[in-house]
Amino acid sequence: MNKSGTILIVDDNTSILTAMRYLLDDTFERILTLSQPDGILKTMAQEEIDIVLLDMNFTLGVNSGQEGLFWLRAIRKQHPQTPVVLLTAYADISLAVKGLKSGAADFITKPWDNDELVRKLKDVLDMQNEIVSLDEMEREHIRRTIDRCHGNLTQAAELLGITRQTLYNKMRRL
Repeated sequence: MNKSGTILIVDDNTSILTAMRYLLDDTFERILTLSQPDGILKTMAQEEIDIVLLDMNFTLGVNSGQEGLFWLRAIRKQHPQTPVVLLTAYADISLAVKGLKSGAADFITKPWDNDELVRKLKDVLDMQNEIVSLDEMEREHIRRTIDRCHGNLTQAAELLGITRQTLYNKMRRL
């Protein structure tokens, strides 16, 4: 079975982190865990994370999901390409909608079904691999056009329908 990259699991319940490690060992090459969300951005700056599984509540007695939404927005701001799947025991439709509108890739409720959780994580990763950013598409299109013109930037710019200066600027930016 092909294993998929690295997952970061963030949950204040260490039993859940242990259970997730066992469950996802056959699915991911590396499984990183944090019991508190304040280390998320530091970990993501130091490690290449392919997907984050993020609990929604970390403060005892608080089950509004606002902490998870806060960290979801922070992750999306710093690492917009990294998918985040939300995990909570206090699921309701409005919280799921808020999470998805804030950029979550999916939403899983506790207790989870093992097969469904693994399937959802794989689906999110598969969708992530299928989506190509506009910058990547533009970069590839410019490269192919320049190759087709054998490096002649004036001719490439004409084919692309832009000025030579615009092509230079795009090449510098990309």
